[in-house]
Amino acid sequence: MNNEIKERYIRAKRALFDKAYASLNEKQREAVFTTEKPLLVLAGAGSGKTTVLVKRIAFIIKYGNAYYSENVPESVTEEQVHGLELAADLPTEEIEQLLPVFINNPCPPWQVLAITFTNKAANEIKTRLAGAFSGNETIASDIWAGTFHSICMRILRKYGDRIGYGTGFSIYDTDDVKKLISSCMKILNIDEKIMPIKTVMNEIGRAKDKLITPEMYAREAGVDFRLKKVADIYTEYEKQLKASNSLDFDDIIMETVKLLREDEEVRTYYQKHFKYVCVDEYQDTNHAQYELVRLLSSGENNICVVGDDDQSIYRFRGATIENILNFEDEYGNARVIRLEQNYRSTSNILDAANAVIKNNRGRKGKILWTDNGTGEKISVFTADDERGEARYIADRILENVKNGAKFSDHAVLYRMNAQSGSVENVFARSGIAYRVIGGLRFFDRKEIKDVIAYLQLVNNNNDDLRLRRIINEPKRGIGETTMSNAAQIAAELGISLFEVIKRADEFAALSRAAVRLRSFCDIIDELTEMSADISVSELPRFLKKQGTANI
Repeated sequence: MNNEIKERYIRAKRALFDKAYASLNEKQREAVFTTEKPLLVLAGAGSGKTTVLVKRIAFIIKYGNAYYSENVPESVTEEQVHGLELAADLPTEEIEQLLPVFINNPCPPWQVLAITFTNKAANEIKTRLAGAFSGNETIASDIWAGTFHSICMRILRKYGDRIGYGTGFSIYDTDDVKKLISSCMKILNIDEKIMPIKTVMNEIGRAKDKLITPEMYAREAGVDFRLKKVADIYTEYEKQLKASNSLDFDDIIMETVKLLREDEEVRTYYQKHFKYVCVDEYQDTNHAQYELVRLLSSGENNICVVGDDDQSIYRFRGATIENILNFEDEYGNARVIRLEQNYRSTSNILDAANAVIKNNRGRKGKILWTDNGTGEKISVFTADDERGEARYIADRILENVKNGAKFSDHAVLYRMNAQSGSVENVFARSGIAYRVIGGLRFFDRKEIKDVIAYLQLVNNNNDDLRLRRIINEPKRGIGETTMSNAAQIAAELGISLFEVIKRADEFAALSRAAVRLRSFCDIIDELTEMSADISVSELPRFLKKQGTANI
């Protein structure tokens, strides 16, 4: 075979793929077809990044490295190449039937990992992937697609015992963490008025985002009085978490990184398991997330990150913009593709956006553009205060409605919940019907947290914090003094709080409440026994039947 035939074959093959993926623009296709080695996709707002991410994953599974592979069958003839060249004029449906002949090293779906930041984004990716493999939905379900925390939980549930966590460990939410830190501060005789709990929580959270352990934090604190106190609380807090076989939300990633760093067998397993690693919203990753991605992708080094350095707004909660800015330095031989065509906005909006973001410091640079036309001009109003701002919003809405619009045609966006007060007040006075989207989340409701606490305690009898939350829900006449005495006994004997109250009649300090404590333990024991035979959804129904929780 001469070089001319080989080059014509490769060109004809790529022309067929370009035609089959003609719904994508040139840069989008380049990102989809680039499957090997590190890839950074700088995706501007409204540039179709989710579409690119999903189609790239589907392409890897269907065709592997088919587009850029230069493998040509030795037996190919000039007539066959000519036939491929003519095939580019066929309808897309017929071209798609020809593409499997070019498959090159396709990847099994279970070897693809797609990480996102939110459950909503993860579910959208899963739904779109299911559509990409219509008729064979099991392929989409085999792909590891989820948030950083859900992926880490799958790993920890399987191998958490290697770093000291027992089966059925608990995860503490924000409310649980507040209570535990408060308890630790009482043990250490640190006044909450001098050192607010929220400040301590934020400091510990930032430390975990940076993979800083209590020992490391104590060393870095030096002679700083405040930081030394935080270090003491952090140390006691971790001790209490471990004793309760529990983690907080920040631990999920930190402990997974610890597992992968310390256990070579587990690290090697996952590096071989994941042939391709894809990460969305990479500009919002913190140091712990960066290290997790690095560890998981270091096997094949086929890592693709999608993000926008101009949309990084989460530095206040640990995001490290340097992760995306330094990607090419961290991952040698990386390819960078810029998605700059916007499908969502008009040019007036994009011109204004470009004028603003060009002043950003520390950016890789891109210019958004669109085919959507010029559009309406942007209006800017400067108010004297929040009341003037709210009045202006209400007046504009009333004017639009007077001119034929509907109230439901309008939406008011604000960055903080506190900003809604003045707007709601003016709306009420102006007779504007409105609906606040959001509010208290379902899982933040007290009764839901109580039911979950019951289930957590059933799953992990050592979870002292959840036990203290629901031992008197509903009221059982078990006071704080009784629980303090039980906690002291548990600390002295080195056993769980549940074990102490289960044996309450053995301790004089608990004798008056022994019957009530034993009754509570009987409920938990019965639920624990039932959990082996019935589904999780059945347990809350049993709680309701027994009058144990108001569900």
